[in-house]
Amino acid sequence: MTRLATERVPDFATLSVPLAVLAAGAVRLGSPFAPAGATMLAITTLCIVLWVGNLVPPAYTGVLCLGLVGFAFSLDLALSGFSSPATWLIAFGLVMGEATRRSGLAEWAGRWVIHRVTLESPAAKPARTYRRLLVGLSAAGLFLVLVIPVGIVRVLVLAPVVLEVGERFDSPRVRLGLFFGPILVTYLGTFAVLTGGSPNIIVLGILESVAGTSIPWTEWFALMFPVMGLGRLLLISGVVYAMYRPPSDLQLTDTASELRSMSKSERRMFGFLVAGVAVWVTDVFHGFHPVYGALLVVVLVFLPRVGIADFEETVGEVDFSILFFVAAVLAIGEGLTRTNVAGALAEAMLTVVPTDASLFVVLAIVFSATVALMVVMGGLAAVSVATPIVVALASDAGVPLVPVVLASTAALGVPFIPYQSAVLVVILAYDIVDARELIRVTGVVAIATAGLLIPVQLGILSAVF
Repeated sequence: MTRLATERVPDFATLSVPLAVLAAGAVRLGSPFAPAGATMLAITTLCIVLWVGNLVPPAYTGVLCLGLVGFAFSLDLALSGFSSPATWLIAFGLVMGEATRRSGLAEWAGRWVIHRVTLESPAAKPARTYRRLLVGLSAAGLFLVLVIPVGIVRVLVLAPVVLEVGERFDSPRVRLGLFFGPILVTYLGTFAVLTGGSPNIIVLGILESVAGTSIPWTEWFALMFPVMGLGRLLLISGVVYAMYRPPSDLQLTDTASELRSMSKSERRMFGFLVAGVAVWVTDVFHGFHPVYGALLVVVLVFLPRVGIADFEETVGEVDFSILFFVAAVLAIGEGLTRTNVAGALAEAMLTVVPTDASLFVVLAIVFSATVALMVVMGGLAAVSVATPIVVALASDAGVPLVPVVLASTAALGVPFIPYQSAVLVVILAYDIVDARELIRVTGVVAIATAGLLIPVQLGILSAVF
């Protein structure tokens, strides 16, 4: 009895491999689709279960996916993701993030924000200083979304700054508030800007591959940033302050010091980022893909006598393994479309949509379905399945494509649990927070977002289109 009680029970991660194989086999044998569609859906199921289980790195599962798709279909389909501009935008974004960190610009920017919001004897009114820091650092986190197109990199850049600021306060509750506010804003602000993170770029890549169309950077910004950017900043700041209110006896160690001037490399890096953002915000005039803005920054960073970083050292510090994951997700999206699985699932979704439904109702259904999908498979995996389906749904239902895709993308910004996003997993790596506390605050933010911001966002999309 004792031996059985102490015997280790396999966790889900360990069980995910046999479960993935069994689920894939069941889908292949029991799917109502044609053999090609059933095979593609089985490969998708296998990869999703492995990604959720996370026993092996997502990139390795991506490599496995590419091999299976190549063997079952063609190398052309398997490797189609590597020819997508979206894949290379992510690659250049990773290099941009590392170069920004190496230049010292990220740290200087954090110090600048602290200096600007704590000008008036911060220790005299610690509660007021806490509120100003919470909003100021959160605004800085939103600004980073514009210049660093990788959510994980933004968290890695911002976290040390907010942790150091938090150490000035004697309240653990205040330290948590100063950590969660800016970090959640810089992460969830991803969906307000086209180049804000990998999910958006993957959506764009699938859209270009499946529908042969794209969404300009400026159009995405105009439609999403007011609510999903500024609105989210205010909502997260309010929610975090309500959850982590300062105690009445809050104390602050006044370590104010003069802000140093930008170094030469920091000024250059800032100029490079401005040049990249300029390319993005003017795409309505020149029509260049966002990848060109990121490429310009990378070229300037490594340009002899002009750049600020060594190519081999900087690139050597970047983990490019995520590109295999991205390529696999894009291959899945393309495969589900080519085998008509996405079209069939879209037709099934149409049965839920009333025949005389308004665009707002259609968008609400798309949003809800994507959120439900995320609970099962996580954010990035949901992108590969949801995007081809909603593209087909828009075509079959006769509604505009852009608002449907943006409604589905907005759903990616309401994660509840860490496995739904690699960024949340990175946040857990910091000792200040445990999984239960992270789930609690992300859950409240997600519910508030769905109840307050999403109706406004869907209303804007319905009114514009």
